[in-house]
Amino acid sequence: QVQLVESGGGMVQAGGSLRLSCAASRNIFSTYAMSWYRQAPGKQRELVATISSGGSTNYADSVKGRFTISRDNAKNTVYLQMNSLKPEDTAVYYCHARQISSGYEYWGQGTQVTVSS
Repeated sequence: QVQLVESGGGMVQAGGSLRLSCAASRNIFSTYAMSWYRQAPGKQRELVATISSGGSTNYADSVKGRFTISRDNAKNTVYLQMNSLKPEDTAVYYCHARQISSGYEYWGQGTQVTVSS
């Protein structure tokens, strides 16, 4: 079992920055891909960014060049640095972990990000 706890959400004006954190209850990064998803009101949950167990990263087109996913293995923590925020980035952001070999996956509880214009 893995617990994921997000933090760092809040309210910011357009053009501002936030950094989200996701703390895992144990060291899983060597075998789990870590991702950030988001879900805006009335919309489906969408993938924002992923960092693989090997460290490669991928981003949704809508956030490329503005968001950066990273991890600190010593702290069992994944980050999402969000710059140049737009009102359309407003959503609940969720941390997700998936073990490719087994298919096991875990979700965090979500953290609200609100960007005002």
